[in-house]
Amino acid sequence: MLLEPREDPLLGTGAGARPWPQTLLVSLGLVAGIVALSHVTRSVASRALAHTGLSSYAVELVSTFQLCCCAHELKLLSEVGGIAPGLALTLTYLVTVVHVLTLSGAVGNPSGTLENAYHRRISRACALRQIACQFAAAAAARAAAPQLWGLGLSGLHVRHKLLGFRCANPINAPLPHAVAVEFLCAFAVQMVITHLSLLKEKYRVHAVAAIITAVVYAGGEVTGAVCNPALAFSIQFPCGGNTFLEYSLVYWISPLIGMMASVLMCDQIIPAMTRKPPQLHPSMKKKKMT
Repeated sequence: MLLEPREDPLLGTGAGARPWPQTLLVSLGLVAGIVALSHVTRSVASRALAHTGLSSYAVELVSTFQLCCCAHELKLLSEVGGIAPGLALTLTYLVTVVHVLTLSGAVGNPSGTLENAYHRRISRACALRQIACQFAAAAAARAAAPQLWGLGLSGLHVRHKLLGFRCANPINAPLPHAVAVEFLCAFAVQMVITHLSLLKEKYRVHAVAAIITAVVYAGGEVTGAVCNPALAFSIQFPCGGNTFLEYSLVYWISPLIGMMASVLMCDQIIPAMTRKPPQLHPSMKKKKMT
């Protein structure tokens, strides 16, 4: 997801560092190129591996790579480019719509894969393989992003290269606060997605984009509101300021618990609260009255 823009003395963000239109167009063109290349790769891989049982994992790899690579570029625009908050949220919404439309049924999120395994839509072994693909793709995107920036396609990329591809600390609050934010964001996203099954596809896409944009608006300045352990591994873990254990707590454990809390709420708690008491048989009612 796209982080809320904030000023950082190391990266020199702020009003004076806002990208000019050409730079913004280059970044959007790069995002479009990543999406197009990923689409072609998915199509080729799906046909080539159609009879091997591996096509779904190839799609998962490519789709998660697309998601993470695009997030790297949007995060660069936000942190180093210093784009306006309104534009940042607009791009978050639009790129999310593109992802939902093009990911070809891939999950791209370990939390979603675990939710599918919990509901027995996929086997545990399949879930583990999917998660391995997601983290492998996240690591690949993490390695590929500096190579793309190193091409110097825009002044923003050149500037980021001169800074050594450094990124700001993504956690801007005490650790318990950051944990709570990721928990609540993951809980909210899962809760909305759970109740979108009755919507038509054309409405569901925009509803998903809207809730993701909303949680980025609400929690982006604190943690980035990533809600995706693989994506966080790709875009947040390379940044300094916190230990690996602290990042794991905020970006892995907290969203997983938030997702499961939402699932249990929808599967167990809400049905139990709304379940009507059993009706007495008419003869039993008569006996009770007498």
